[in-house]
Amino acid sequence: MADRREEESDDDSYEVVDLTDYARRHQWWSRVFGQNSGPIAEKYSVATQIMMGGVTGWCAGYLFQRVGKIAATAIGGGFLLLQIANHSGYVQVDWKKVEKDVNKAKKHLKKKANKAAPEINTFIEESTEFVKKNIVLSSGFVGGFLLGLAS
Repeated sequence: MADRREEESDDDSYEVVDLTDYARRHQWWSRVFGQNSGPIAEKYSVATQIMMGGVTGWCAGYLFQRVGKIAATAIGGGFLLLQIANHSGYVQVDWKKVEKDVNKAKKHLKKKANKAAPEINTFIEESTEFVKKNIVLSSGFVGGFLLGLAS
């Protein structure tokens, strides 16, 4: 009978775990996105990061939409006015000179494009690293940006 009580006491022993402490040490985004999910992830909760990213993304998308419409209207209106002026005879375009200048600009851009590539690659690498470290904030920003474009 004494042996039976020892077996029962071994089976009945459980470890008490403080869930709040466990949740602080083992966050779900650490398992999904890796251990180092960035300095912002350590300071703010996931909901706060998504909200901050969403609000800034929406503002950026809304401004991008408004500025894009204004720029498209200005450029389109300018081309329309130039075509009306050309058709009416107010403006005469020397197409040979335009073609020569465009070809000169193409050559200049080809020379400069090779020199700028390392700087662009560095920027892309830094941007990718930022997005990896702050994936929750970045995903909120992208969602907010798309909502801002749509509104």
